[in-house]
Amino acid sequence: MHGKQFPSDHPHRQALNDEVHARPPEELVAPTRLSFLALAVDAEQRKQNFDLMCELAQSAGVPPPEAGANHYSADLGGFRLKSEQHTEFMRFMFTVPGEESGPFAEPAIREVPQEWLSRLAGDVLVATHVIFLPGGDAPRDYERISEEMFDGNPLVGSAVGGGVGRAYTDFRIRPDGFSRLFLEDHGLTRRQAGRTVQRILEIDTYRMLALLTFPLAKQLAPELGEAEQRLAEITTALVSATRTNEPELLDRLTKLQAEITSRRADNDYRFTAASAYYTLVQSRIRELREQRIPGLQTFEEFVGRRLAPAINTCQTVAERQASLSDKVAQATQLLSTRVDIERQTQNQSLLESMDKRAKMQLMLQQTVEGLSVAAISYYLVSLVGYAAEGIVKGTGVPANPDVIMAISIPIVVFGVWQVVRRARKAIGKSHRIEHM
Repeated sequence: MHGKQFPSDHPHRQALNDEVHARPPEELVAPTRLSFLALAVDAEQRKQNFDLMCELAQSAGVPPPEAGANHYSADLGGFRLKSEQHTEFMRFMFTVPGEESGPFAEPAIREVPQEWLSRLAGDVLVATHVIFLPGGDAPRDYERISEEMFDGNPLVGSAVGGGVGRAYTDFRIRPDGFSRLFLEDHGLTRRQAGRTVQRILEIDTYRMLALLTFPLAKQLAPELGEAEQRLAEITTALVSATRTNEPELLDRLTKLQAEITSRRADNDYRFTAASAYYTLVQSRIRELREQRIPGLQTFEEFVGRRLAPAINTCQTVAERQASLSDKVAQATQLLSTRVDIERQTQNQSLLESMDKRAKMQLMLQQTVEGLSVAAISYYLVSLVGYAAEGIVKGTGVPANPDVIMAISIPIVVFGVWQVVRRARKAIGKSHRIEHM
């Protein structure tokens, strides 16, 4: 690739460079009809839909998507398919060139095999029919557009791309399950037209994905209120807590902390995703470069006024949940420290008491040993006296038994003391060996 004088490429260089070209918009020429589906899928459903795309491509005699590919587009006979795979959803866009007999009378999805569509896996988040028509010398009257294309409903619309196109919708789902989008061409290039349609469809898709968190936020709000009340009761009780009820308070706190931690583990991702999707909605709206059509709400106004309060609710609930988790953790740490200190104090008192008892036992033992030495010595000296008296009387040896007894006293006492001392050492050594 390079001459030898250059370092080798990073192993991901080519893939990272190609990523910016991976999702080119479809080039659109008016008149064109499109049908769009965004399906919420899990990993198994994503694989099932990928296999269905391979099957559809093979039946049309065109190369199927490569294994692991997240993007695919191909002409499949009477229509063109473009698909994208994302973490939580898949997008399918079906495009058919040409005009209809009437507005939205012949949507592009009719060209797709219905049996194939029925096997697509996942839940529909967004389903939209799009028509892209030339604008003529002057823009169409939006009230007429509303009557002819949107059942007379109030429209959301604006001049887009700096004024080279006009986009209209009512953000309503019709009995067929699809909403409608009309794009009017006033000088859009093919790529501009494709980007404009893609951005508006992404606004609707990311809006719905962001709103997936709103029901969760409404469900969590009262649960957080109940948990906050429980925490307030525990912290109030902490002020006057004693060592007898501190363990019970700690048990209540740890249970509350476990509940909150489990709840956060289940829904933190959803709140983070809502914030990310909302950012994408705002980005796509800016990229439209809207100009107001007098009498109509712009996409920015309509989406902002309805989506922003819901996202603010989600953010508030997420912040309450994080704050509650932090407060419970702090209270748990504080009470754990108090309980630990109390236990250490009790242990220290117990050790001091044990040490005092040991000293008393030692003193008592020494006293007993002293008395034992005295008693044993007394009896031994008495025996010496009896023996001396018997020897003197029996042999006639000129000696005084009392003197012999007196002389034996220190010898006997020392001997008895040595024997008792060695016995104590032997017993202590045996005790230590048993406890090793």
